[in-house]
Amino acid sequence: MNSHLMEILSREIIKSLPIEQREVYEYVVQLEDQLAQQAETSEEFMALLVKHSPHRQAARHFNLTFGQLMAVMREAENFINQQMVRKLKNVKWLDLTKQVNSRKKVVNDKKKYFYFSVNEVHS
Repeated sequence: MNSHLMEILSREIIKSLPIEQREVYEYVVQLEDQLAQQAETSEEFMALLVKHSPHRQAARHFNLTFGQLMAVMREAENFINQQMVRKLKNVKWLDLTKQVNSRKKVVNDKKKYFYFSVNEVHS
């Protein structure tokens, strides 16, 4: 699956989290992303995670115990994973580059055209 599509779906799912849960999740992810940008290797990233403990920082920031914060994160991650699986079952991703280019007078070989839809199934 295309990484851009996964990013689009992830952002949509995260936006649908309850506000308090979303704030905690985004705060932790932001701290982790900052550490990832500082690290040059996965080992260095892991060392930074241990040293700076984004989850403990977030627990202090939101006035939660570490256990409470981890429960919020687990719940958010489970929801995100379940929604991603559900959405991916209903996604259509079609490359229409050939069809579009066949109708154009000037073709740009560097451009691709895609049709993307997610058929939502509501229960």
